[in-house]
Amino acid sequence: MSNIRDIHPDFFHILKDKDIELIELYADLREYILTIYPDSNELLYHTHALTSVYSISKKLSDAFCMIPIYTNHFNLGFNKGTLIEDPHKLLTGTGNLIRHIPIKSMIDYRNDKVDKLVRSAIELAINTMQKPTSSVATTISKIK
Repeated sequence: MSNIRDIHPDFFHILKDKDIELIELYADLREYILTIYPDSNELLYHTHALTSVYSISKKLSDAFCMIPIYTNHFNLGFNKGTLIEDPHKLLTGTGNLIRHIPIKSMIDYRNDKVDKLVRSAIELAINTMQKPTSSVATTISKIK
């Protein structure tokens, strides 16, 4: 049985209106991220997308990855994607920092290549964090 924390009610209230396949795939990707780094703080937003952000502190600037959910699809985003090595050219995007992997099935992320990207992003976040955090494994809803 999994020790992964439940999806926050504020987030689930919006997520539940999506297609069941998208919900199940999101839940699996979320579990995958939280299994790799169980001490992640999960920051939840609903702006142009319903987004769960995974951070080593309570700060968005210390985040290592995110899952923005749009109408019918979502991505695995890397907040500092241009700064991590991507030898297999999995990351797409043209922004100054953020890169992402489009997610259509578990095959898109349940593999060694993505595992290494996530771990590199975590390492970068830890090494560039300005101030130590006392918050670990907390879910913080910014959804109003």
